Amino acid sequence: MKFSILLFLMCFGFCNAQTIQNNNYGTTGYIKNDGTIQDRNYRTVAYIKENGTIQNSNYSTIGYIKNDGTIQNNNYSTVGYVKENGTVQNNNYSTLGYIKDDGTVQNNNYSTIGYAKGVRKEWAAVVFFFFKFEN
Repeated sequence: MKFSILLFLMCFGFCNAQTIQNNNYGTTGYIKNDGTIQDRNYRTVAYIKENGTIQNSNYSTIGYIKNDGTIQNNNYSTVGYVKENGTVQNNNYSTLGYIKDDGTVQNNNYSTIGYAKGVRKEWAAVVFFFFKFEN
């Protein structure tokens, strides 16, 4: 009985992680519902807190996601924007790419660069366009 509960909890933990994929559908990482960002080997590389704070794996703040879709670095300087329609822009309002409702991530030429199905658009933009997460 204990084993089946443990197995269920482990499966539930992994099932709640959304897969981040490159344009060839290769897994590059995971984003869990609690905002934990993991690499493809399930090592934690960053966190996105419910209040929008972005932290690296050492819990140092590296940025912020504001309620209006503004993305800021750790000094509160704006690095970009994520519009409601999924358009991702840099701090000069130049379009970097698009995050579609189905999770497809495209560059500014509409070429698919990856997939983030079931991931909040702001979170996907942080992963694909604004911060590099390496452990």
